[in-house]
Parts: sequence; structure tokens; C-alpha cells
Amino acid sequence: MTVAYIGDREVGKTHLALELANPQSNHVKVIYPEYSILKTLLYNESQERTVATNDLLKIRKLQIQVDLPFGQRDLDIDWMDSSGESWRESWKMQNPEKWQIFLDTLRQSEGIILVLSPYRELVTKGNQEDFITQVQWNKRFIKWVYFFRYQCPKLSHLLLCLNKADLFCDVEQEANILRYSPNGSQLNWYQRNDYVFRRYFTSIKEQVLELSQKTEIDSIRYFITSIRNRDLIELPWIYLGTHLK
Repeated sequence: MTVAYIGDREVGKTHLALELANPQSNHVKVIYPEYSILKTLLYNESQERTVATNDLLKIRKLQIQVDLPFGQRDLDIDWMDSSGESWRESWKMQNPEKWQIFLDTLRQSEGIILVLSPYRELVTKGNQEDFITQVQWNKRFIKWVYFFRYQCPKLSHLLLCLNKADLFCDVEQEANILRYSPNGSQLNWYQRNDYVFRRYFTSIKEQVLELSQKTEIDSIRYFITSIRNRDLIELPWIYLGTHLK
């Protein structure tokens, strides 16, 4: 089962994927490629930061194993690693073959994880000026709505992940509420989804409604993620492992 992993530029996709591959895991493991290989490719030890994406568009393959109460589930992931230029209309027109490969991969995906940055008004730690405003954020999401409506016909599960949660909430407190346990969690999937939506995603309620009404998407689910908390990192992947056919 193929899942696409995408997001805006400088949203933290690379660091999030690297932390997911960390061997110190709970219920989700990246079994290919190995963590040491990924770290060599994606992390600059001297600068202590992930390496910026030089390729305008690169599709990396990941294989993820999810431990569930009924057994292990493997997910094949197409990670659409791209710089900001690859989303511009001028780049698409100048690179039609590369853009077509990108689209063909997404069109075969039944699950998509979309990683989003927080908007300025939500950020309480760090420099707010590093982030776009809520109005700009909402307008950007409208473009994603259009993209999913017309370019992703097989999409069944869309997971919206608001990343860098450590900049806008107490991640330990939220993880205590949201974390997954195979022996029974504090919240079920419906309750988790409702909780996260009401706290962090209500500004795009109308756009999400449009997606639900005008596409064949079975479920749109909401998550917060942070490299500072393993439980939050794993939740989207556990959800997919549980719900993909």
C-alpha cells in the first residue's frame, strides 16, 4: 500500500522523517533504509541540522513497519522531497517530465500525509515573523484543496499534520492526552481527531468540508507533530496502519 509524504517548503519534513527512523521507537519503525544511512544523507553533524533539499524534486522510498494489536503492518512510502521552486507554475512548465512523475506517483497513493507549518498567530515560542499569517496560511491551504480535488483521484485517507508543535503548545501535555496504546488509550481515533481539530484546525473548516463533499476521500484526519515527542511523531503512521485497506 503506497502512501505519499509531502508538504510545503521549510516545514520540517526531513527532520520529522529522520526522527521517525530513530531506532528508539515505540510502535513504528523505518525498516528501509536504515537509520544510519538516512542520517548520513540527511543530517549535517558539524552544523547539527538537517541538510537542505538541493534537488528541486526527489522521490525517496521508505518502508515503515507499524506494530498493531493484530500484528505488524508494512507501509510503502513515497516521500516527495522538494524545494519550494518545484511548486511554482514556471517550474512545472519548464520541467513537464519531472512534474508528471510527481503527479503519477501521487495519483496512485491511497494515503497522503501533508505536513504543514503553524501560522504566525499560533506560535508562542521562537520568532513569529518566521511564519506566514493565518490569512496567508488559509489561502495556501485552499491551493492544497484544489490540488487534492483534481490531482489525487485514488486518495482515500488524507492526514493533515501541523508540525513544529513544540512552538505552539506543551507537547508533553498534548502527547499524554493523544498517545496511542495497544492495550487501550485514553482517547479513541474519533476523539483524538475531534480534539486536535477543535484546538488547531477550525480556521479551515469550510475548506475541509469542500474536500469531503466534492471528493471520494474516505477520511480527513488531523494531527500535531514535533521532533520533540515520539508519541506525536508516530500517531499518523499508526492511524494509516490501522485504517488502510
